[in-house]
Amino acid sequence: MTCYLALFALMSALTNPPTPSDALTQELRLRDQQLLDAIAPGDVKVWDAALAADAVYVDENGEIIHRADFLKQLQPLPPGVSGKLTISAYTAQQSGEVAMVIHTDDEEETYHGQHLTAQYLMTETWQRQNGGWKLLLVHAYSVLKEPKPILLPATDLDAYVGRYAAAPDLIYTIKRDRDHLSAEREGHPSVTLKAEVRDVFFVSGQCARAKFSSATAQAM
Repeated sequence: MTCYLALFALMSALTNPPTPSDALTQELRLRDQQLLDAIAPGDVKVWDAALAADAVYVDENGEIIHRADFLKQLQPLPPGVSGKLTISAYTAQQSGEVAMVIHTDDEEETYHGQHLTAQYLMTETWQRQNGGWKLLLVHAYSVLKEPKPILLPATDLDAYVGRYAAAPDLIYTIKRDRDHLSAEREGHPSVTLKAEVRDVFFVSGQCARAKFSSATAQAM
Protein backbone atom coordinates (compact mmCIF):
# COMPACT_ATOMS: atom_id res chain seq x y z
CA MET A 1 0.00 0.00 0.00
CA THR A 2 2.81 2.38 0.90
CA CYS A 3 4.50 1.80 -2.48
CA TYR A 4 1.27 2.59 -4.34
CA LEU A 5 0.84 5.83 -2.37
CA ALA A 6 4.44 6.84 -3.07
CA LEU A 7 4.01 6.06 -6.77
CA PHE A 8 0.77 8.06 -6.89
CA ALA A 9 2.45 11.05 -5.22
CA LEU A 10 5.36 10.88 -7.68
CA MET A 11 3.05 10.66 -10.71
CA SER A 12 0.99 13.57 -9.39
CA ALA A 13 4.10 15.70 -8.97
CA LEU A 14 5.26 14.85 -12.50
CA THR A 15 1.91 15.52 -14.14
CA ASN A 16 1.20 18.66 -12.08
CA PRO A 17 4.57 20.35 -11.59
CA PRO A 18 4.57 23.68 -9.77
CA THR A 19 4.56 26.73 -11.99
CA PRO A 20 7.74 28.86 -11.99
CA SER A 21 6.01 31.48 -9.84
CA ASP A 22 4.80 28.85 -7.35
CA ALA A 23 8.26 27.30 -7.17
CA LEU A 24 9.84 30.69 -6.58
CA THR A 25 7.33 31.55 -3.87
CA GLN A 26 7.96 28.24 -2.11
CA GLU A 27 11.73 28.68 -2.31
CA LEU A 28 11.81 32.25 -1.03
CA ARG A 29 9.20 31.60 1.66
CA LEU A 30 11.31 28.73 3.00
CA ARG A 31 14.40 30.92 3.01
CA ASP A 32 12.59 33.81 4.69
CA GLN A 33 11.30 31.54 7.45
CA GLN A 34 14.85 30.31 7.98
CA LEU A 35 15.98 33.92 8.29
CA LEU A 36 13.27 34.62 10.86
CA ASP A 37 14.19 31.48 12.82
CA ALA A 38 17.80 32.71 12.93
CA ILE A 39 16.95 36.00 14.67
CA ALA A 40 16.31 34.72 18.22
CA PRO A 41 19.54 32.65 18.43
CA GLY A 42 21.49 35.35 16.56
CA ASP A 43 22.54 32.94 13.80
CA VAL A 44 24.69 35.22 11.67
CA LYS A 45 25.62 32.49 9.17
CA VAL A 46 22.08 32.16 7.83
CA TRP A 47 21.78 35.90 7.19
CA ASP A 48 25.33 36.18 5.87
CA ALA A 49 24.56 33.54 3.24
CA ALA A 50 21.32 35.24 2.17
CA LEU A 51 22.31 38.92 2.05
CA ALA A 52 23.78 40.46 -1.08
CA ALA A 53 27.10 42.27 -0.73
CA ASP A 54 25.36 45.67 -0.84
CA ALA A 55 22.21 44.68 1.09
CA VAL A 56 20.30 47.21 3.19
CA TYR A 57 17.90 46.54 6.08
CA VAL A 58 15.39 49.20 7.13
CA ASP A 59 13.99 48.35 10.56
CA GLU A 60 10.56 49.14 12.01
CA ASN A 61 11.92 52.36 13.52
CA GLY A 62 13.05 53.65 10.13
CA GLU A 63 16.76 53.11 10.77
CA ILE A 64 18.75 52.30 7.63
CA ILE A 65 21.25 49.53 8.39
CA HIS A 66 23.84 48.38 5.89
CA ARG A 67 24.91 44.76 5.62
CA ALA A 68 28.00 44.78 7.84
CA ASP A 69 26.30 46.74 10.63
CA PHE A 70 23.21 44.52 10.50
CA LEU A 71 25.29 41.37 10.90
CA LYS A 72 27.18 42.93 13.82
CA GLN A 73 24.00 43.71 15.74
CA LEU A 74 22.46 40.28 15.13
CA GLN A 75 22.94 38.81 18.59
CA PRO A 76 21.13 36.10 20.58
CA LEU A 77 18.20 37.32 22.66
CA PRO A 78 19.30 38.24 26.19
CA PRO A 79 18.45 36.11 29.25
CA GLY A 80 14.79 36.34 30.20
CA VAL A 81 13.68 36.99 26.63
CA SER A 82 12.51 34.42 24.08
CA GLY A 83 10.49 34.68 20.92
CA LYS A 84 9.46 33.21 17.61
CA LEU A 85 8.44 34.77 14.30
CA THR A 86 6.14 32.84 11.96
CA ILE A 87 5.14 33.79 8.43
CA SER A 88 1.34 33.98 8.17
CA ALA A 89 0.97 35.42 4.64
CA TYR A 90 3.39 35.47 1.71
CA THR A 91 3.47 36.67 -1.90
CA ALA A 92 6.33 36.80 -4.40
CA GLN A 93 6.41 38.30 -7.88
CA GLN A 94 9.29 37.95 -10.33
CA SER A 95 10.38 40.56 -12.87
CA GLY A 96 13.43 39.41 -14.81
CA GLU A 97 16.25 38.77 -12.36
CA VAL A 98 14.43 40.51 -9.50
CA ALA A 99 11.78 39.15 -7.14
CA MET A 100 9.53 41.39 -5.05
CA VAL A 101 8.27 39.82 -1.83
CA ILE A 102 5.67 40.88 0.73
CA HIS A 103 5.06 38.80 3.85
CA THR A 104 3.30 39.16 7.18
CA ASP A 105 5.00 37.78 10.29
CA ASP A 106 3.37 37.00 13.63
CA GLU A 107 5.56 37.28 16.71
CA GLU A 108 5.15 35.50 20.03
CA GLU A 109 7.54 36.80 22.69
CA THR A 110 8.12 36.15 26.35
CA TYR A 111 9.74 39.15 28.00
CA HIS A 112 10.76 38.45 31.60
CA GLY A 113 7.59 36.44 32.16
CA GLN A 114 5.32 38.76 30.18
CA HIS A 115 3.67 37.29 27.08
CA LEU A 116 3.75 39.78 24.18
CA THR A 117 2.42 39.53 20.65
CA ALA A 118 3.18 41.64 17.59
CA GLN A 119 2.82 41.58 13.83
CA TYR A 120 5.15 42.84 11.11
CA LEU A 121 4.72 43.57 7.42
CA MET A 122 7.93 42.91 5.48
CA THR A 123 8.74 44.04 1.96
CA GLU A 124 11.82 42.62 0.27
CA THR A 125 13.77 42.77 -2.96
CA TRP A 126 15.65 39.64 -4.03
CA GLN A 127 17.98 39.45 -7.03
CA ARG A 128 19.27 36.38 -8.84
CA GLN A 129 23.06 36.50 -8.74
CA ASN A 130 25.30 33.74 -10.12
CA GLY A 131 22.37 31.33 -10.28
CA GLY A 132 21.10 31.95 -6.73
CA TRP A 133 18.79 34.43 -5.05
CA LYS A 134 20.31 37.13 -2.84
CA LEU A 135 18.46 39.51 -0.57
CA LEU A 136 19.05 43.14 -1.60
CA LEU A 137 16.59 45.10 0.53
CA VAL A 138 14.39 44.46 3.56
CA HIS A 139 11.92 46.96 4.96
CA ALA A 140 10.23 45.99 8.24
CA TYR A 141 7.01 47.68 9.32
CA SER A 142 5.18 47.20 12.62
CA VAL A 143 1.49 46.53 12.07
CA LEU A 144 -0.34 48.51 14.72
CA LYS A 145 -3.76 47.04 15.36
CA GLU A 146 -4.68 49.11 18.34
CA PRO A 147 -7.65 47.71 20.24
CA LYS A 148 -10.48 49.86 21.47
CA PRO A 149 -9.70 50.75 25.11
CA ILE A 150 -12.19 50.24 27.89
CA LEU A 151 -12.69 52.38 30.96
CA LEU A 152 -12.21 50.71 34.31
CA PRO A 153 -13.67 52.09 37.55
CA ALA A 154 -11.28 54.04 39.75
CA THR A 155 -11.44 51.32 42.40
CA ASP A 156 -10.29 48.75 39.82
CA LEU A 157 -7.47 51.01 38.64
CA ASP A 158 -6.26 51.50 42.20
CA ALA A 159 -5.77 47.74 42.47
CA TYR A 160 -2.98 47.93 39.88
CA VAL A 161 -1.06 50.74 41.59
CA GLY A 162 2.28 49.47 42.78
CA ARG A 163 5.79 48.50 41.87
CA TYR A 164 6.29 45.59 39.47
CA ALA A 165 9.58 43.74 38.99
CA ALA A 166 9.94 41.30 36.08
CA ALA A 167 13.70 41.20 36.69
CA PRO A 168 16.17 43.04 38.95
CA ASP A 169 16.84 45.53 36.15
CA LEU A 170 13.28 45.63 34.81
CA ILE A 171 11.07 47.51 37.27
CA TYR A 172 7.84 49.36 36.52
CA THR A 173 5.99 51.74 38.81
CA ILE A 174 2.29 52.13 38.09
CA LYS A 175 0.26 55.07 39.35
CA ARG A 176 -3.32 56.19 38.85
CA ASP A 177 -3.80 59.52 37.13
CA ARG A 178 -7.50 60.34 37.47
CA ASP A 179 -9.28 57.96 35.04
CA HIS A 180 -6.24 56.06 33.74
CA LEU A 181 -2.97 54.45 34.76
CA SER A 182 0.54 55.65 34.02
CA ALA A 183 3.59 53.41 34.05
CA GLU A 184 7.23 54.34 34.35
CA ARG A 185 10.17 52.03 33.87
CA GLU A 186 13.20 53.12 35.84
CA GLY A 187 15.30 55.40 33.67
CA HIS A 188 12.54 55.85 31.05
CA PRO A 189 9.75 58.41 30.60
CA SER A 190 6.27 57.73 31.90
CA VAL A 191 3.66 56.32 29.49
CA THR A 192 -0.12 56.08 29.64
CA LEU A 193 -1.56 52.59 29.99
CA LYS A 194 -4.86 51.84 28.28
CA ALA A 195 -6.95 48.83 29.26
CA GLU A 196 -7.88 46.38 26.52
CA VAL A 197 -9.54 44.03 29.01
CA ARG A 198 -9.03 43.56 32.72
CA ASP A 199 -5.34 42.82 33.46
CA VAL A 200 -4.26 43.53 29.83
CA PHE A 201 -2.93 47.01 29.01
CA PHE A 202 -1.28 48.64 26.02
CA VAL A 203 0.51 51.86 25.12
CA SER A 204 -0.93 53.77 22.18
CA GLY A 205 1.35 53.64 19.14
CA GLN A 206 3.14 50.49 20.25
CA CYS A 207 2.50 47.03 18.80
CA ALA A 208 2.90 45.00 22.02
CA ARG A 209 0.57 44.41 24.94
CA ALA A 210 1.48 43.60 28.53
CA LYS A 211 -0.40 41.87 31.29
CA PHE A 212 -0.42 43.34 34.79
CA SER A 213 -2.15 41.74 37.72
CA SER A 214 -2.78 43.41 41.06
CA ALA A 215 -1.74 40.15 42.69
CA THR A 216 1.83 40.55 41.42
CA ALA A 217 2.39 44.13 42.50
CA GLN A 218 4.97 44.78 45.18
CA ALA A 219 4.36 47.15 48.03
CA MET A 220 5.52 50.67 47.25
